[in-house]
Amino acid sequence: MKRIAFVALLLLGLVTPLRAQQPAAPFPEPTPIPSPSDASSPASDEFEPTTDLIDVIRGMRHKTPPPPPDPADYKKRMVAGSPVVGYSPTTGVSAGFAGNVAFYRGFPQTTRISSIVASATATTKAQFLISAKFNVSSLENRWRIEADNRFFFTSQPTYGLGTSSLEEAKLDMKFNHFRIFDKYYKQVHHDVFLGAGYVYNIHNNVRRPDEVDPAVFADSPYITYSELHGFDLDSQTSAGFSLHTLLDSRDGAINPSRGWYANASYLILIDDFLGGDSTWQQFSYDLRTYAKLSRDGRHKLAFWTFGDLVTGGTAPYLDLPSTGGDTYARSGRGYPQGRFRGEEMLYAEAEYRWTVTTNGLFGMVAFVNTETLSNEQANEKLFDSFASGAGFGFRFLLNKRSKTNLCMDIGFGRDGSRGVYFGVQEAF
Repeated sequence: MKRIAFVALLLLGLVTPLRAQQPAAPFPEPTPIPSPSDASSPASDEFEPTTDLIDVIRGMRHKTPPPPPDPADYKKRMVAGSPVVGYSPTTGVSAGFAGNVAFYRGFPQTTRISSIVASATATTKAQFLISAKFNVSSLENRWRIEADNRFFFTSQPTYGLGTSSLEEAKLDMKFNHFRIFDKYYKQVHHDVFLGAGYVYNIHNNVRRPDEVDPAVFADSPYITYSELHGFDLDSQTSAGFSLHTLLDSRDGAINPSRGWYANASYLILIDDFLGGDSTWQQFSYDLRTYAKLSRDGRHKLAFWTFGDLVTGGTAPYLDLPSTGGDTYARSGRGYPQGRFRGEEMLYAEAEYRWTVTTNGLFGMVAFVNTETLSNEQANEKLFDSFASGAGFGFRFLLNKRSKTNLCMDIGFGRDGSRGVYFGVQEAF
């Protein structure tokens, strides 16, 4: 039954994008660039938020509302930010700040909205986490840049490889993690892009916490795997290049309500390049689609499926595909980051999104997800076992122009796993 459930969920994420790839006619000619004065208002049946948290705060302070934005001033930045407090088994209690800056590099009618998301967080487990992710489109989407940059002084438990790893096998470890993964895309036809990038990923100062017995740590999955494949135990680096094919017809990456996203990537990591410790390759795919359940778009479904597959060579332990290893670390809600790890990983998720208030200020979501990972050492294959999660969340509109939400999700997984997750903009 678990295998059937996973396949069904996987198909939900795949079927709609695959159908969308079969146009009934050749691509139309490019739309002429309109002037700012040509900006048209949304259709009368299309839901548009009218109140965000800034409006609420302004009202509480009895401040006069600002005039409506001038359509000609489309390049004005849309800023949203908030303090965040959360809890997960990996971090303990965390507190910090998360923010989003959205903007247009060209006319909104012909240019996708760009977004920069940054956060800085400290936790009760002596972690300090800084990240900066951005997705920037140039005029008429001719070029596109995506980046995933992380600077973590952190700790994370390891449970071993494969989906069948046990909760009682949990063993804490500390390390620093620095990641630079930048991708550059060139538009080749409307929503179709080809790209290349570079990746530098290092985990160093890997060590046991003071409370972990040295003999126990010496038998940990990290040590066993690293010694088996000849990796340094203190520091492991992956560096190289990536190739990408992208199709993106969404109405925005911050809070999409329609369209689909399909990305195929091939990573080539090279031994001795920028200190790389091994040569290995990884194929990844990422498919997403969105469907309105009501005409005004206040009720909708979102589907997400991705796969990360090491196809050649041997990856360092902490670079293996894992729960929460995606760009925004939003996969696997219900489990701590890194809970499951393996040479191959498949993931699928469905989420119901509901804008509760007619002014757009407050919304809710409900989600289910499942993942399966392999473990070559134990001869565990994909689909041998699954880890599923479910939960619900709340949305508070931070910026009505960019439709950026402050997100708080509560997720539950197997073996009593649970967590509270905060973020700016949607999980996918």
